[in-house]
Amino acid sequence: MASHPRHLRKQLVVVGHGMVGHRFVESAISRGLTETYDITVIGEEPRPAYDRVALTSFFEVGAQALSFLPSGRYDDPRVTLRVNTEVVAVSPRQRIVTLASGEDLHYDELVLATGAAPFVPPVPGHDLENCFVYRTIEDLEAIRDAAKKAGKSGVGAVIGGGLLGLEAANALHQLGLETHVVELAPRLMAVQVDDIGGKTLSRHIDSLGLTVHTGAMTEAVLGDKKGRVDRLALKDRNPLDVDIVVFSAGIRPRDALARAAGLDVAERGGVLVDESLRSSDEHIWAIGECAAVGGMMYGLVAPGYDMAEIVVDRLLGGEGSFTGADMSTKLKLLGVDVASFGDAHGQTEGALELTYQDAVSGVYKKLVISEDGKRLLGGVLVGDAAAYGILRPMVASGMELPANPEELILPTSRGGLEMDLPDDMQVCSCNDVTKGEIKEAVSDEATLNDGGPCVDAACVTAHTRAGATCGSCKVVVKKIVEDHFAATGKEVDRSLCQHFRMTRQELFDVVAVHGYTRFDDIIEGHGTGRGCDICKPAVASILASLLNHHVLEPGNRQLQDTNDAYLANIQRNGTYSVVPRIPGGEITPDKLIAIGEVARDFGLYTKITGGQRIDLFGARMEDLPAIWKRLVDAGMESGHAYGKSLRTVKSCVGSTWCRYGVQDSVGLAIELELRYRGLRSPHKLKGGVSGCARECAEARSKDFGIIATEKGWNLYVCGNGGAIPAHAQLLAGDLDKDTLIQYLDRFLMYYIRTADRLQRTSYWMDSIDGGLDRIREIVVDDALGLGAELEAAMDKHVESYFDEWKATIEDPEKMARFVSFVNAPGVPDPNISFRDERGQIAPADNEGPVALGPTIPVGAPR
Repeated sequence: MASHPRHLRKQLVVVGHGMVGHRFVESAISRGLTETYDITVIGEEPRPAYDRVALTSFFEVGAQALSFLPSGRYDDPRVTLRVNTEVVAVSPRQRIVTLASGEDLHYDELVLATGAAPFVPPVPGHDLENCFVYRTIEDLEAIRDAAKKAGKSGVGAVIGGGLLGLEAANALHQLGLETHVVELAPRLMAVQVDDIGGKTLSRHIDSLGLTVHTGAMTEAVLGDKKGRVDRLALKDRNPLDVDIVVFSAGIRPRDALARAAGLDVAERGGVLVDESLRSSDEHIWAIGECAAVGGMMYGLVAPGYDMAEIVVDRLLGGEGSFTGADMSTKLKLLGVDVASFGDAHGQTEGALELTYQDAVSGVYKKLVISEDGKRLLGGVLVGDAAAYGILRPMVASGMELPANPEELILPTSRGGLEMDLPDDMQVCSCNDVTKGEIKEAVSDEATLNDGGPCVDAACVTAHTRAGATCGSCKVVVKKIVEDHFAATGKEVDRSLCQHFRMTRQELFDVVAVHGYTRFDDIIEGHGTGRGCDICKPAVASILASLLNHHVLEPGNRQLQDTNDAYLANIQRNGTYSVVPRIPGGEITPDKLIAIGEVARDFGLYTKITGGQRIDLFGARMEDLPAIWKRLVDAGMESGHAYGKSLRTVKSCVGSTWCRYGVQDSVGLAIELELRYRGLRSPHKLKGGVSGCARECAEARSKDFGIIATEKGWNLYVCGNGGAIPAHAQLLAGDLDKDTLIQYLDRFLMYYIRTADRLQRTSYWMDSIDGGLDRIREIVVDDALGLGAELEAAMDKHVESYFDEWKATIEDPEKMARFVSFVNAPGVPDPNISFRDERGQIAPADNEGPVALGPTIPVGAPR
């Protein structure tokens, strides 16, 4: 279509260049609105629109990576963007907007996308120096500067425990501040989750070293003589000594321009608009957080995107209307998955609730179901939100629940991904994309990708926007695409994630060939974006497998999950477990005494495990270095119970003591455990060695199991215990020790190189064409000629092994992270307490059956 002459073209002004304003302009360009309109976009911030949903990642990736428009301009020459520019007045009668510079701009149509402003409660001292809000990149830059001045002993408090408040707390935590969250409501995220969900979330956040104060009213921010924040006064509670205060107590629509212009506003704020998003003036529209549709404001980005599309449709002569929005949310707060969808609080008459709770692992799931048990109405997920992508669309579509709806949230569930979802089901609520539209994008008739159909999920996301905003539906999008390809006989894309267009095996080879040592270099050379919670831990595992470097080395420590980050398994009450290595289960009396003395002196719970080790539970973070120093001095080392690596090689007593034993199972178990200790892998590894066919070490339930014969050793592989146990299968029989170790070296390194992320050996074997027979061809027969290379890789691991805890104790920089409070390193966390159970400590907040016994307060002798 030819462009209209300049003098006949209409003028459209957009006030606000946030996420919604940018979406409006993108839609206007793609749908042809610029054929009849010149568009001028006025942005008050000094930069173009950026991803405010991912604002916390600013400290990691910088402003440029968050930008939606890095070039600072749109490709369409009929769109003019003016940033760092403020509109001070609107004249509906003259159809003019006035800029702070005094310049007037004429408009034929005006779109207000001014968003919302943080609400700062009028408490005394709210305007002191080092009081901030959390809304823009400039806000984060100011907070960062203040945190640097506060130093390592700095303390920050966030007023507000909702979505934005927890994001702000995450920012302070990333900056190294001791962080407090102060929330007036009795639970965190009171709008989205219920009491149990809020309690579960609080426990997660407490375990990360943050302190949560719920039901707490802020009375005043107190300052020092220089007018800077000094303390936070709380009603009926002790004041908090703080250096920085961030207000995140909600938002208010930015409707000042509309009010001054005489437009109708809602009772609770916001430009009052009808379902077409038109204000009380027929030429002025409002979208996003500044709009109040029928008097209601929507504070999420997805409804704002819907509004933007509707106004574009109206300006093109369409009949689009806004009739409400899906207020479901899914996000990762401080590493914790949280989701809420539909009628999360069960307010529908007759609604039933189905719940699953695992207090040990910190998982809580609730489904709200219709009275007849046929429809899903809503739900809450905390700690594990993998099923969100399928559960939320089930609410929107009204599809009938399966006969056993509890399978949708039980841990053995596949998350419903195998269910036959109808094509009209909305998969992406942010961008209103259905399953049918996703399938259409990959159908043979599609003309999206260079004139043809999309060939992978990333292309579908780029063209349909499904998964492009919050990302919570990407798993479902990928599954729909893969199922369609499988059904039509096409090759299925097995990319690790949207940031790496390759499998884990291919990524492993890329890192090995190029010799990369940093995630940033890997993603710059072979990926896109800034990474995610799928590829970052996967890369960390690959680097650890190849380099055997310390997991807390600068540059890669941010890739680690909580356990690796502190070289210990975090427990349900925020304490940690200590598990020294006991190769083969053999231990000297001196080492046994050392373990007992450490447990006694630090008041730890002790338990002998099924893997022939001794677990010590209840260790405070700040005590971990002292505990490990005692154990290291006694000749022990890390058992790597916190890592995806070799755990144990279990053994029976073998021929040394047993009258049935035919080989020295203890000696071989110790040799193998010392050989493979510290070996990082896609999933945890366990081994076993039995001295005879009676199989007392239960070797066939392990990833590798060895059973003695009269002639040598039988090698079994790819077994596991767990929720879905699998018996290991015979790889080779009657082997001498050297051949056994040769095959085992090859097997383990081949698994590490080729398995998918978090894939146990049994599932890995099933995924290989030819299964065990193919593994035997590669490992035993050396069909690919990789034997020497795999053996050399294992030799390199053995030669470069070091004890992570010994290295940590000797490094002051690594030691500095093991404190509960950075400004008071000697003060224990007061939120951790214990009770007595069978003569040992147990978490005081145990939600299981509670044995009678007194609670042991902090500081009491134990």
